[in-house]
Amino acid sequence: MKNEYTEQYCALLNKKWYSLAVKRIFDIAVSLVILVILSPFCLILAAAIKLDSKGPVFYRQVRVGRFNRDFKIFKFRTMIQNADQVGPPLTLGEDPRITRVGRLIRKLRLDEFSQILNVLGGSMSLVGPRPEVRKYVNAYTPEYMATLLIRPGITASSSIAFKDEDKILNAGGDPEKVYVEKILPPKMELNLQYLRNIGFWNDIKILFQTVGAVFLSKNS
Repeated sequence: MKNEYTEQYCALLNKKWYSLAVKRIFDIAVSLVILVILSPFCLILAAAIKLDSKGPVFYRQVRVGRFNRDFKIFKFRTMIQNADQVGPPLTLGEDPRITRVGRLIRKLRLDEFSQILNVLGGSMSLVGPRPEVRKYVNAYTPEYMATLLIRPGITASSSIAFKDEDKILNAGGDPEKVYVEKILPPKMELNLQYLRNIGFWNDIKILFQTVGAVFLSKNS
């Protein structure tokens, strides 16, 4: 974690300590409100997942979070049980491991909703660079490591820009190689840009952009 790039970004974040404090308070307040309002819907979704296929409601995958530490991310399960043991960490559009209910959940981006629990627990934020698995973090450049100075997020400008990345992965070649060489670099540049401009109002803008992106995807 310690290099010339992370030190520069760390100095920048230290100057924005107030914005980061407001960001954390906002995360907790909004997450609590969302959970209270949508808890009945979550129960219905959980029942649908259980009735559709064997396995738990949540899928807990190890991701890399703040300060390069591993944590377990909550996701509504959209694939068969033990899917990570019978295939790669990347999920392609027509992946046979995806369940019937899982396809609908993915289309509406509902699988990420359960990460509100991670936000309340402090391992994630509403907005921030999407957390990667260790395999892809190992491919980071020294500057990319600076994105690990903040909590990863449920949404980010990079995840909006690449919301249809499975189309690129399905275009041909080794999907994992395509991800590391063609998708990861521009995503990380967007994450670094977010880091340089981190602030409460920027988070609000990204949240509205996320809602718009989900709505357009739902109606496409």
